[in-house]
Amino acid sequence: MAKDRLAALKAAQSDDEEGGADDVAVNLEGRQDGSGAGFMDKFFEEVEGIRGMIDKIQANVEEVKKKHSAILSAPQTDEKVKQELEDLMVDIKKTANRVRAKLKEIEQNIEAEEQSNKSSADLRIRKTQHSTLSRKFVEVMTEYNRTQTDYRERCKGRIQRQLEITGRTTTNDELEEMLEQGNPAVFTQGIIMETQQARQTLADIEARHADIIKLENSIRELHDMFMDMAMLVENQGELIDRIEYHVSFTVEKVAEGKKELDVAEDYHKGAQKVKENHDPDMLDNSHCYSWRICDEFSSQASLIHLRENK
Repeated sequence: MAKDRLAALKAAQSDDEEGGADDVAVNLEGRQDGSGAGFMDKFFEEVEGIRGMIDKIQANVEEVKKKHSAILSAPQTDEKVKQELEDLMVDIKKTANRVRAKLKEIEQNIEAEEQSNKSSADLRIRKTQHSTLSRKFVEVMTEYNRTQTDYRERCKGRIQRQLEITGRTTTNDELEEMLEQGNPAVFTQGIIMETQQARQTLADIEARHADIIKLENSIRELHDMFMDMAMLVENQGELIDRIEYHVSFTVEKVAEGKKELDVAEDYHKGAQKVKENHDPDMLDNSHCYSWRICDEFSSQASLIHLRENK
């Protein structure tokens, strides 16, 4: 699967470079040392590596959801499942930090080339791939954050129900205040430990409280990274808005150019009709005028083509 994606990326680069003589010239301008092909091969491999890590995070998030459901549906705490959940969370954090570091490195390389006024087809490809990977990464991490938040709420609900079993009713605000204190004893004050059920209820409340503490620590650890990547994607969204504006502007210009071409063709047809009835010099002037308009449109269209592909 990775090989297929790599081939597709290379094919996309090949199609871009075959867009025309102007595009090829721009592409060569970007890497004057002749290392463009090897450089992009390495970049595509890096893209596939990052994509693979993001896919791994996504798969782990789905496993986390299953572990959450298993833990909450079990009558007693399963330490094996809890350890598996913790291992998944550690792996997600480690992989996410690696993805973030690699995306940052690509971003810095792109910015360095832009500051040196380099513009190439390779650079466009790298910017597009970086944007796509960043958005996918933020989507996956957003889902992970949503999964953690949902699990926290379900743990709270479990604690609230267990407290009700012991005869202690709490509101959501009171429960949040108890959680903020970080001491499980505040939940179990007044619970009589005479029965096995009471002891099990206490153990379950303490386990759910410990889960919430771990969740909150995990969310805090990933917060800065998440906000950093979310800001990057937001900035890319503004860039896309600007690109869409320029695309619309280009479409309008192409339409205007087509009208000019139609006018030029009318002049050309008119010149042919009066060929036998007018002075040859007049005919030549009319013919030259019509094709001058055609040449102007052709130049304008070439310029638009280059702008679209920057």
